[in-house]
Amino acid sequence: MPIPIHDPHQTPGTLKRLPLRKAAALFIVAVCLCLSGLLYLQLEQTRRQDLANAQIASTNLTRAMAQQAEDTFLAADLVLTSLADWVEDDGYGAAQRPRLQKTFARRVQQLEQLHGMFLFDREGQWVITSFPDLPRGKGVADREYFKFHQQNVSTVAHIGPAIRSRENGEWVIPISKRINDRAGNFQGVLMAGIKMAYFDRFFKSFSLDDSGIMFLGLKDGTLLARRPFDEGLIGSSLAQGRIYQKLLPEAPAGTAMIKSVVDGVVRLYGYRQLAAYPLVVASASSRDTILKGWYERAFQSSVIVALVILGVGLFGWVFIHQVRDGERIEKNLRKAQRTLEQIATHDSLTGLANRRLFEQSLEIEFARGARQSSPVGLIMLDIDFFKRYNDAYGHVAGDHCLTQVAQVLKNCCQRKADLAVRYGGEEFAVLLPDTDINGTLAIAGQIRRSVMEKYITHSGSPTGYLTVSLGCYSFVPSGNDSLEAFIQCADAALYQAKNAGRNRAAVLSLEAGVAELMRSDR
Repeated sequence: MPIPIHDPHQTPGTLKRLPLRKAAALFIVAVCLCLSGLLYLQLEQTRRQDLANAQIASTNLTRAMAQQAEDTFLAADLVLTSLADWVEDDGYGAAQRPRLQKTFARRVQQLEQLHGMFLFDREGQWVITSFPDLPRGKGVADREYFKFHQQNVSTVAHIGPAIRSRENGEWVIPISKRINDRAGNFQGVLMAGIKMAYFDRFFKSFSLDDSGIMFLGLKDGTLLARRPFDEGLIGSSLAQGRIYQKLLPEAPAGTAMIKSVVDGVVRLYGYRQLAAYPLVVASASSRDTILKGWYERAFQSSVIVALVILGVGLFGWVFIHQVRDGERIEKNLRKAQRTLEQIATHDSLTGLANRRLFEQSLEIEFARGARQSSPVGLIMLDIDFFKRYNDAYGHVAGDHCLTQVAQVLKNCCQRKADLAVRYGGEEFAVLLPDTDINGTLAIAGQIRRSVMEKYITHSGSPTGYLTVSLGCYSFVPSGNDSLEAFIQCADAALYQAKNAGRNRAAVLSLEAGVAELMRSDR
């Protein structure tokens, strides 16, 4: 029952020391995670802000495109309406044609977006144009806009797919109106050709990245104009694209991030459908261009945070290693302290408790016995004729003999509270808490028999083998008892056993006032 000598007043239940190395590692990991989390939140916020700004810019751009397209076609529509009314009222006979031709040419000069103006009869042949000479050829009966007016009585302006002018081969977007006679019968078509180059110049006035696109299309998805210009795409259908399939049916204007099926580039598209005409405008900037500045800021911030995390990690690595070294030193100190405690409280030869620990334990058990009214037993024992044994076999053999007896005492002390002590020389003691005299005597007999069963040869003993004599005593402490008197009682019983012939256990009976000698033959 070892008692620590460094803090005899230490109470059980003291909080365990915090595992500093583990706590430091968790703290460093938590700091690094917090820094990474804050970086992520900051970058995500700025990314969303950049995208939101790009959406606003895209919305403004498509609004400007829609306004420009509407103004362009509205101006042409107004000219067509006034001329259509004139033609329907006055006709386009030979007398009116020179004046109409000059008027057509003047209107084209006034509107920079116009390629030319043309009047066709009911067969699709040229009647009047804004050009000085009439074109030669089969006419325009095969054109989409001419067929449309043949089949529709509406006098509303019609915008058709882009075509190449048969006048000079230039790409134009036709806007046309039906001409009726006074009875409402079809008499021909009045058409104004809007230059595609006009929209190309307008599109180029906006700043777009190399991967950006802009386009003007009909409501049915037919492509009219595009930036960058690609002649092979003019007239192609965009009807199966996401803008026409999903976005326009839900809202006439908006923005969306779309991956192109043509080149795989992800772009932010802004789109808007015109209210006055069946037209759709859209512009798109690549996501990489929109986020170019964000990528640069993200790289710089990531490098800074990475350096901070690296610094924290290096500091933590050094700190943890220092803590580990400190723990190793502390462990060695504790080991040394336990060794010192063992040296201070135990006999170096036998490993049994020494007299210092014995006296401390006696104080503790006396106090406990007084509180609980429980007996405390003590056995004092001595090796019989040990001087003769040393003389006969030498001190080395004598030390070995002491060690064997000590082992017997350890084996017989079955309870954790029992304490075997080397009292001095060849004398030993066994402290038995909560043990009455009968229990004390029983253990003494067990010790005596166990020593005999070792069959340690002893030529100086009458039995020829090593034996021990034991003195037993037990009482219930009252709280004011003398430790010395308690030991003397057991010691007196030991001398009674020796005087009675050795190799026996004796009990001191205080009630009888004499030492009662008992031989344990059990």
